[in-house]
Amino acid sequence: MKMTHFAAALAVGMTAAAPALAELHFPSLSYRTGPFAPGGIPFADGYSDYLTLVNERDGGIGGVRIRQSECETAYNTERGVECYQGVRGESPLVIQPLSTGITYQLIPRTMQDQIPMHTMGYGRTSAVNGEVFNWTFNYPGTYWDGASVIINYLLEENDGSLDGKKIVLLYHNSAYGREPIPTLTRLSERLGYEFLPIGVDSPGQEQGSQWLQIRRERPDYVLMWGWGVMNSTAVQEAANIRFPMENFIGVWWSGSEQDVRPAGAGAHGYKSLAMHGTGRDYPIYDDIQNYVVDRGLTAGTGDEIGTVLYSRGLYAAMLAVEAAKVAQEIHGVAQITPAMMRDGMANLVMTEELMAELGLPSFGPPFEVTCQNHGGSGMAMIQQWDANEGTWNLITDWIQSDRDLIMEMVMEDSLAYAAENNITPACLERSGG
Repeated sequence: MKMTHFAAALAVGMTAAAPALAELHFPSLSYRTGPFAPGGIPFADGYSDYLTLVNERDGGIGGVRIRQSECETAYNTERGVECYQGVRGESPLVIQPLSTGITYQLIPRTMQDQIPMHTMGYGRTSAVNGEVFNWTFNYPGTYWDGASVIINYLLEENDGSLDGKKIVLLYHNSAYGREPIPTLTRLSERLGYEFLPIGVDSPGQEQGSQWLQIRRERPDYVLMWGWGVMNSTAVQEAANIRFPMENFIGVWWSGSEQDVRPAGAGAHGYKSLAMHGTGRDYPIYDDIQNYVVDRGLTAGTGDEIGTVLYSRGLYAAMLAVEAAKVAQEIHGVAQITPAMMRDGMANLVMTEELMAELGLPSFGPPFEVTCQNHGGSGMAMIQQWDANEGTWNLITDWIQSDRDLIMEMVMEDSLAYAAENNITPACLERSGG
């Protein structure tokens, strides 16, 4: 892929004037150990491989090479904060904690340090309000969007009415798992379905009592906000009690190959949200093969390439790189600072044309970041597992969440946070010069 004229000009300028060790630092707060490693490893690999691709194919961003660093959190909030403390002084362009618990702890820290944080499809949903959460971004969608999308899908499946239906939420008993409860509660009051949340303590391997309760309750649908071993355990438990898999729907963090393969044929028909496309049928994977795999530069063994969570890590890295390009263009320099990177993230526009140019046509939803909306489009698709073929298949187009309800909730929660923390809501002016 050719550099733009602007990027080429920046590259020339950097060659002539920049220090020899100029670099753009993209740290990764990863977890390759512990019960959540099955999800953390492919995401970290996809994130790293895309950044390696940009170095190998494009010579970096605007002529400045990317430096990667990785710190192991084991999905532990305390260790995640320690990782951040260790990297904050090294000009990290963006922090991607890959944990809602870590996110909650880092929001005030990154605000104070003026380092942008991207919590892609996780974290604190009300960070959508950029007038309060100036340094946090959660595009292309949030947990409240995801919950609303599932309900809109079920409305479609039930001729527009969920009145009298019973819906269970099986959730990881953490800040992450509890995120969709307010949305599902409000929607139950509006739409007339019975809502029953059932928590599972971390890491989630013990679910016998929860599935006994589900068996007694006989819900019409079970939704899942799980992660790591909790997901595969739940899919197996559902298969054991012969719960109809087509009525079992997970969030996008409960819809990877790692979640369904252990249950074999029993997982057939299970569904989940999808925030992006599936499979390797995108031109970007030819570039990954040529510039990363064939050169022996993969972050992992290469066996996860094209899987859901590898693609998600790749997607997160792609959005970060595109934001860095916007920051370079805004400020007219290639060696951007974290504050400049925030400006790039705050002005990011992802179009169908841009995604196609990047080798990911129709991969994610188009969106435009604004001060009032750091959360993207609020759209997602539904995918379904085919155990016979061993593939995820998209079974819907993009489904829009109830944005009026979501934004009402965002304003309530974000303004309460602002009051508690003495924040005066305001759009942040461009920073970094």
